[in-house]
Amino acid sequence: MKLSRESRYALVGLSVLASKPPGTVVQLALLAEEAELPAPFLSKIFQRLTRHGILSSFRGRQRGYALARPPREITVREVLEAVDGQDLFERCIFVTETCDACNPCPLHDTWTPLIASILDEMSKATLADLAVEAAEAAEAVEAAD
Repeated sequence: MKLSRESRYALVGLSVLASKPPGTVVQLALLAEEAELPAPFLSKIFQRLTRHGILSSFRGRQRGYALARPPREITVREVLEAVDGQDLFERCIFVTETCDACNPCPLHDTWTPLIASILDEMSKATLADLAVEAAEAAEAVEAAD
Protein backbone atom coordinates (compact mmCIF):
# COMPACT_ATOMS: atom_id res chain seq x y z
CA MET A 1 0.00 0.00 0.00
CA LYS A 2 1.42 3.33 -1.08
CA LEU A 3 -0.56 6.53 -0.68
CA SER A 4 -0.42 8.99 -3.55
CA ARG A 5 0.11 12.72 -3.66
CA GLU A 6 -3.54 12.92 -4.77
CA SER A 7 -4.60 11.33 -1.47
CA ARG A 8 -2.59 13.89 0.47
CA TYR A 9 -4.08 16.78 -1.50
CA ALA A 10 -7.58 15.34 -1.08
CA LEU A 11 -7.20 15.07 2.69
CA VAL A 12 -5.73 18.57 3.01
CA GLY A 13 -8.45 20.13 0.82
CA LEU A 14 -11.22 18.23 2.56
CA SER A 15 -9.93 19.17 6.02
CA VAL A 16 -10.18 22.84 4.98
CA LEU A 17 -13.79 22.26 3.91
CA ALA A 18 -14.48 20.35 7.12
CA SER A 19 -13.32 23.35 9.15
CA LYS A 20 -16.04 25.54 7.60
CA PRO A 21 -19.62 25.81 8.90
CA PRO A 22 -21.90 23.00 7.61
CA GLY A 23 -23.13 23.55 4.05
CA THR A 24 -20.49 26.15 3.20
CA VAL A 25 -19.76 26.25 -0.54
CA VAL A 26 -16.20 27.31 -1.35
CA GLN A 27 -14.85 28.18 -4.77
CA LEU A 28 -12.05 25.85 -5.80
CA ALA A 29 -9.54 28.66 -6.38
CA LEU A 30 -10.09 30.04 -2.87
CA LEU A 31 -9.93 26.58 -1.34
CA ALA A 32 -6.71 25.77 -3.22
CA GLU A 33 -5.18 29.03 -2.05
CA GLU A 34 -6.16 28.46 1.58
CA ALA A 35 -4.88 24.87 1.46
CA GLU A 36 -1.74 25.91 -0.48
CA LEU A 37 -2.45 23.35 -3.21
CA PRO A 38 -2.36 23.65 -7.02
CA ALA A 39 -5.90 24.45 -8.21
CA PRO A 40 -5.84 22.44 -11.49
CA PHE A 41 -4.67 19.30 -9.70
CA LEU A 42 -7.15 19.81 -6.86
CA SER A 43 -9.95 20.27 -9.39
CA LYS A 44 -9.38 16.80 -10.84
CA ILE A 45 -9.25 15.25 -7.38
CA PHE A 46 -12.44 17.04 -6.28
CA GLN A 47 -14.27 15.86 -9.41
CA ARG A 48 -13.43 12.28 -8.41
CA LEU A 49 -14.58 12.92 -4.82
CA THR A 50 -17.84 14.34 -6.17
CA ARG A 51 -18.44 11.19 -8.21
CA HIS A 52 -17.92 9.13 -5.03
CA GLY A 53 -20.48 11.16 -3.06
CA ILE A 54 -17.98 12.80 -0.71
CA LEU A 55 -18.41 16.27 -2.18
CA SER A 56 -21.24 18.18 -3.82
CA SER A 57 -20.38 20.59 -6.61
CA PHE A 58 -22.35 23.72 -7.37
CA ARG A 59 -22.57 25.82 -10.53
CA GLY A 60 -23.90 29.28 -11.13
CA ARG A 61 -23.67 32.20 -8.71
CA GLN A 62 -22.81 29.97 -5.78
CA ARG A 63 -20.28 27.81 -7.58
CA GLY A 64 -17.78 25.67 -5.76
CA TYR A 65 -17.68 22.62 -3.54
CA ALA A 66 -19.20 21.59 -0.23
CA LEU A 67 -19.06 18.38 1.76
CA ALA A 68 -21.90 16.08 0.73
CA ARG A 69 -22.30 14.87 4.33
CA PRO A 70 -21.23 16.09 7.76
CA PRO A 71 -17.44 15.74 8.28
CA ARG A 72 -18.01 13.30 11.16
CA GLU A 73 -19.64 10.88 8.66
CA ILE A 74 -16.81 10.88 6.10
CA THR A 75 -13.95 8.54 6.99
CA VAL A 76 -10.35 8.84 5.92
CA ARG A 77 -10.62 5.31 4.51
CA GLU A 78 -13.52 6.39 2.28
CA VAL A 79 -11.48 9.31 0.94
CA LEU A 80 -8.35 7.25 0.33
CA GLU A 81 -10.28 4.53 -1.47
CA ALA A 82 -12.09 7.12 -3.61
CA VAL A 83 -8.79 8.63 -4.70
CA ASP A 84 -6.44 5.63 -4.86
CA GLY A 85 -8.90 2.83 -5.60
CA GLN A 86 -11.05 0.36 -3.68
CA ASP A 87 -8.18 -2.15 -3.61
CA LEU A 88 -5.77 0.28 -1.90
CA PHE A 89 -5.68 -1.69 1.35
CA GLU A 90 -5.33 -5.01 -0.46
CA ARG A 91 -2.16 -4.07 -2.37
CA CYS A 92 1.23 -5.44 -1.51
CA ILE A 93 3.74 -3.24 0.32
CA PHE A 94 6.04 -3.78 -2.66
CA VAL A 95 4.36 -1.55 -5.20
CA THR A 96 5.46 -3.50 -8.26
CA GLU A 97 4.71 -6.91 -6.80
CA THR A 98 1.45 -8.76 -6.56
CA CYS A 99 1.03 -11.02 -3.61
CA ASP A 100 -1.67 -12.93 -1.82
CA ALA A 101 -1.91 -15.94 0.46
CA CYS A 102 -1.12 -18.28 -2.47
CA ASN A 103 1.77 -16.17 -3.78
CA PRO A 104 3.11 -14.26 -0.75
CA CYS A 105 5.86 -11.66 -0.88
CA PRO A 106 8.67 -11.84 1.72
CA LEU A 107 6.76 -9.52 4.09
CA HIS A 108 3.23 -10.81 3.47
CA ASP A 109 2.76 -12.48 6.87
CA THR A 110 4.18 -9.43 8.67
CA TRP A 111 2.32 -6.87 6.56
CA THR A 112 -1.15 -8.46 6.67
CA PRO A 113 -1.88 -7.79 10.37
CA LEU A 114 -0.35 -4.31 10.10
CA ILE A 115 -2.59 -3.38 7.19
CA ALA A 116 -5.61 -4.67 9.11
CA SER A 117 -4.68 -2.34 11.96
CA ILE A 118 -4.17 0.60 9.58
CA LEU A 119 -7.49 -0.15 7.89
CA ASP A 120 -9.23 -0.14 11.27
CA GLU A 121 -7.73 3.26 12.18
CA MET A 122 -8.57 4.76 8.76
CA SER A 123 -12.15 3.55 9.20
CA LYS A 124 -12.39 5.35 12.56
CA ALA A 125 -10.69 8.63 11.60
CA THR A 126 -13.00 11.23 10.07
CA LEU A 127 -12.68 14.56 8.30
CA ALA A 128 -13.86 16.21 11.52
CA ASP A 129 -10.85 14.69 13.28
CA LEU A 130 -8.51 15.99 10.57
CA ALA A 131 -10.01 19.48 10.79
CA VAL A 132 -9.43 19.55 14.56
CA GLU A 133 -5.84 18.33 14.15
CA ALA A 134 -5.17 20.96 11.44
CA ALA A 135 -6.55 23.73 13.67
CA GLU A 136 -4.43 22.59 16.59
CA ALA A 137 -1.31 22.47 14.40
CA ALA A 138 -2.01 26.00 13.09
CA GLU A 139 -2.43 27.28 16.66
CA ALA A 140 0.87 25.66 17.66
CA VAL A 141 2.65 27.37 14.75
CA GLU A 142 1.14 30.74 15.69
CA ALA A 143 2.15 30.30 19.31
CA ALA A 144 5.71 29.47 18.28
CA ASP A 145 6.00 32.66 16.19
